[in-house]
Amino acid sequence: MSETTGRPLGRRTFVLGSAAAAGSAALAGPLATSASAAGFGWSDDGSRYVVDTGAGLVFKVSKTNGDLTSLVYKGTEYQGYGGKNSHVESGLGTSTVTIAQSGSTILVSVTYGTLKHYYAARSGENNVYLWTNKADSSVTATRYIVRVKAGLFLNDEPDSYTYAPTVIESADIFRKSDGQTRAKHYSKLRVMDYDSIGWTTGGVGLWIVRSNHEKASGGPFYRSLLRHQSADGGGLYEILYYGENQTESERFGLQGPYVIAFTDGGAPSSALYPGTLTTPWADSLGISGYVSASGRGRVAGVGITGRDTAYPYTVGLANPAAQYWGSARASDGWFSIAGVLPGTYTLTVFKGELAVHTGSVTVTAGATTTLNTIAIPSSNDPSNASAIWRINNWDGTPGGFKNAELMTYAHPSDVRASSWTGNVVVGSGTETSSFPCYLWKDVNSGIIVYFRLTAAQAAAAHTLRIGVTTAYANGRPQVVVNDSWTSAVPSAPTQPSTRSLTVGSYRGNNHTFTYSVPASAWLTDTSAYNTLQIYVASGSGTTSFLSAGTSVDAIDLLS
Repeated sequence: MSETTGRPLGRRTFVLGSAAAAGSAALAGPLATSASAAGFGWSDDGSRYVVDTGAGLVFKVSKTNGDLTSLVYKGTEYQGYGGKNSHVESGLGTSTVTIAQSGSTILVSVTYGTLKHYYAARSGENNVYLWTNKADSSVTATRYIVRVKAGLFLNDEPDSYTYAPTVIESADIFRKSDGQTRAKHYSKLRVMDYDSIGWTTGGVGLWIVRSNHEKASGGPFYRSLLRHQSADGGGLYEILYYGENQTESERFGLQGPYVIAFTDGGAPSSALYPGTLTTPWADSLGISGYVSASGRGRVAGVGITGRDTAYPYTVGLANPAAQYWGSARASDGWFSIAGVLPGTYTLTVFKGELAVHTGSVTVTAGATTTLNTIAIPSSNDPSNASAIWRINNWDGTPGGFKNAELMTYAHPSDVRASSWTGNVVVGSGTETSSFPCYLWKDVNSGIIVYFRLTAAQAAAAHTLRIGVTTAYANGRPQVVVNDSWTSAVPSAPTQPSTRSLTVGSYRGNNHTFTYSVPASAWLTDTSAYNTLQIYVASGSGTTSFLSAGTSVDAIDLLS
């Protein structure tokens, strides 16, 4: 995080083409600001509005439905694959489309029922600025897809959406001949991990710079579609609301700006990044739902105590209307979140992705709400509880468990995955890395954990805790100790009802299951291993990796 601005430093990801060895930093193009670029203006070809930025970019918008039908940069057409245009969702249908110019800005406005969408161009810039105002659920999901012609960019990243020979799940997950899996879902990244997504040849880069997602849902750790490529071409996404593995209700209102940006090869100018992009030139354009910088406030915290400095901390703000987040400074927990719409928010402090503090904060337009030091009580972090043994640490993620990293960009059946079965011995030094990050009723239910107890420990009852980050089909753990004591089947907590574990996401609602194990369940022979078997209980789900399952955060036996 920048200590001068209080905003997260820009993070980005991109697929490099053959000329990338020149280095993206050297290739990054500046954000042009010429107000009188030669050729800037617009025309009407009868069926489309044609906008020329005067800087090498010409784009065309359908007057019928608001689709982006052409995207030409320095003479090359980038738009289109499979005969499809770029558009909101899968295309809006018949819409009212208008155009207006105000000085060095051209604005195309699209109205489709209660949804309003906008394209803006600035003289001398190779950018298309977009806003989408979704007022209600009449449009089912909200996304913008830039559809790019095949053959213009290379793609060898794990999120490739290749039409491989074998479909293995729901017609959207594939297996290649070498056993690796591919799907449009597999991006690796959470929302907070990237500012822009795109491709580069080394000489030309095409990107989407995401918005600040204030009207999106799911928070900073949400994973969604970002891009894909196939034999027909590629797609770059700005997902404004995506229902898969969603933890929150949909928010409505204006999203944006997000930006289609062309560069001379490198990543887009950091001036376009969410949290840094300001658009005073858009203040007077009449965009529905637009709130200028003067109508927003800021939240600043002087510090956070009680942190585990081995982990990053994130501060989130959320209410039914909007969401925001910012990183806490590693040295003292200082944070600053700017550009916040007025209102009262739930403030949540996350250790990794685990909520360890909640509070309330009110934001006022044009003002900074300054918070005194936030003290996280020791009891709020489950890692602080004294344990006889613990497998993994509590941070709201399955990170550290077997296959955890791979599962953000591959299917569980991928050839690169280690075996999902195998027993675990506490004290071996490999208990975390050998414990699978996910458990399924039809795959590895009944995994055994071996551990020893001292005579004093075996003489007492203990609490067993299993933390989960999400579950599929109401999967939840039921445990058996030494084949003699069986827990009740716990109630299923609220979790997303869609696919999760097979589409690259472990993010759901963190929940801790607790089991009171009586002293009579333990072995009195201190040289013998006690056994803990963990089963997945549920009557839902189907088979294999779509049977009931759950993602694990940590397991411990309290002293």
